[in-house]
Amino acid sequence: MSLHDDAVLVLKDHQGQDELRQVYLAHLAAHPDGLWKACGAGHVTASALVVDPSRGRALLALHKKMRMWLQMGGHCEPGDGTLARAALREATEESGIDGLTLAPGGPVRLDRHHTPCAWHLDVQYAAVAPAGAVEAISDESLDLRWFPYAEVADVADESVVRLLEATLARV
Repeated sequence: MSLHDDAVLVLKDHQGQDELRQVYLAHLAAHPDGLWKACGAGHVTASALVVDPSRGRALLALHKKMRMWLQMGGHCEPGDGTLARAALREATEESGIDGLTLAPGGPVRLDRHHTPCAWHLDVQYAAVAPAGAVEAISDESLDLRWFPYAEVADVADESVVRLLEATLARV
């Protein structure tokens, strides 16, 4: 199965956000290249909010280009195979944490937002950090920091807050 086929199946199975989900599906139907950065009409991306439920905290990255505290994530790559693997790869690369696991049940949210490169149709997952996880900043971030759940709204925008709420309902 191709990454495109996986994305269509994941989106068809996603519960809730029906109007936005249909926008994603229409985009993929109209753009066979709709998962790749080269698609100027926008592209599907994958991200994951890394959480440590045992310590009640979420890991956010101060994105180098966006200058905002965000979850880990980004563009799909040909070797990803599935959106879930793309999200896990991005979370692992950007957090520096090995052993992350995605929460069961597929994506927790969808979020469409404009970036300097194009519209991102982000498929958002929840990633759970293993006990004793130690983060390491990547080239894509200016900073990387754990925030208690109650403090995420103080530093991040509403889309990250909604992702945290959906994540906490899942993990």
